[in-house]
Amino acid sequence: MLYDDGSRLNYTISNYTDPPYLDDPRFISLLKHRGFNHSASFGEVLKALNDWRSRYNISVYKECDHFEYCSGDFRELILAYNSIHGYVSLLVCLFGSFANILNVAVLTRRDLAAVPINRLLKWLAVADVFVMMEYVPFAIYRYLLLPGQQDWPYSWAVYMLFHMHFTQILHTASILLTLSLAVWRYLAIKYPSYSASLCTDRRCSAAILASFLLPPILCIPSYFVFTIHKDFTVDKTGTTPTKVYYVDSDYDGTLYQVNFWVHGVLIKLLPCVILTLISAWLVRALYRANNRKKALKGYNACPTIVNGNGSKNVFTRKSTKRSKAERRTDRTTKMLVAVLLLFLMTEFPQGILGLLSGVLGRCFFKRCYDLFGEMMDALALLNGAINFVLYCSMSRQFRTTFGHMIRNRCAPAPRAGSTTELQTTYV
Repeated sequence: MLYDDGSRLNYTISNYTDPPYLDDPRFISLLKHRGFNHSASFGEVLKALNDWRSRYNISVYKECDHFEYCSGDFRELILAYNSIHGYVSLLVCLFGSFANILNVAVLTRRDLAAVPINRLLKWLAVADVFVMMEYVPFAIYRYLLLPGQQDWPYSWAVYMLFHMHFTQILHTASILLTLSLAVWRYLAIKYPSYSASLCTDRRCSAAILASFLLPPILCIPSYFVFTIHKDFTVDKTGTTPTKVYYVDSDYDGTLYQVNFWVHGVLIKLLPCVILTLISAWLVRALYRANNRKKALKGYNACPTIVNGNGSKNVFTRKSTKRSKAERRTDRTTKMLVAVLLLFLMTEFPQGILGLLSGVLGRCFFKRCYDLFGEMMDALALLNGAINFVLYCSMSRQFRTTFGHMIRNRCAPAPRAGSTTELQTTYV
C-alpha cells in the first residue's frame, strides 16, 4: 500500500452555520502568540483544534467516503484477506525464491541451455526471483513487525519509493519475457519450415535484452507522478507533533492520467490481449493435434475382402504413431499454454483496475485499486512461484534433468579401492 486513505481529511460542521471558533478567546490567543511571539507550539494548536472538533460536533470524514466504489460484503472479504497478506506473501516469496533458483539451475544445464525458449524461461525465473527476494523484507517490516503503522519515517518513504519502482520494472520485464515466449512458440508452430531461420539464438538474445531495457523507459511517467510527501501528526496525548512521510501521487495535471494509461493499457492490457489471442490459437493447435492423434490411432487402410471361393484376405495397415519430436512439441506447447493462462489470470484484473483508475479518477484508485493491492500482489507472486511446479509436471525433459542434478549432488563420493588405500597409508 503506497499511502493511507486518511492522508487528506475534510471537515463538516453540524448544527452550526458559521465557524464557532472565530469568537473563541483561546483560538484568538493562540493565533496571536503564534503570529507574533511564536510561543505557542504546533502541538497546542492541533490539540485546540481537536478539542473544538469534539465540543462543537465537528465530524471528520475521509475524502472519498461518499463514493460507493467497491463497497458491500465483498469489500469486507478483501479486507479480511489483507489482514493475513503478510504471512501469505512471505510464504509464497520464500517458496518462489527457492523454486526459481532451481529453475535457473536446471535451465542452465548443457542439454537445456542450448534451446532458445529455455533461455527465455531462465531469464523469466531470474526476474521473478529478484522480485520475490526484494518483497521479503518489505513484507516482514510492513505486515509482520509493524502492522497498522501509520507514522513512517523518511527512510521508510525512501524505501517504499524504491520498492515500488523496482518491483514495477522487474515485473514489467516478466511481462515482456512472457510475451516473447508466446510469440516464439507461435512462430515455431505456425511456420515450422521457417522456424530455424525465424527463431535464432541472436533473435532470442535481442528479445531478452529488449525485455530488460524497455521497462525502465516505459515506467518513466511513474517516476515523476509518485513522490515523497510530508505531513504532521500528534501522539496520543495530542501535544507533540511528529513529521510523517508517505509516498503519494500528484493527482493534478495530465501526467497522472498518462501514467495510468501507460501502466493500465500499454503495460498490462495490450500484452494480455496479445497473449489471449496467441493462447487461443495454441489451444486450437493442440486440439487439432489431439484429433489427428485419435484418427491415426484407430486408422485401418483397407477393410476385409472376401474372395470368390469364400476365403478372406485381410489387408491391415499398422496404426501410424506420432514421432517423438511431435509428442515433445505438444508437451512443450501445453506447458507454455498453462504458463500463459496463469499469467492472464493475474494480469488482466490489474490492467482493468489501472484503466478504470485513469478514467474514473483518484477516488476509484483509493477505494478500489488500493483495496485490491495486496490481493494483486499475492497473485503476481504466486504466478512467478508456481512455474517450477508446472515445469516438473508437464515437461519430461525438465524432470529428467532435475532428477540427474539432484542425484549427482546427493550421491556419495566414490571410495578408493583397497590398493589405493594401502598405497596412501604406507607412503
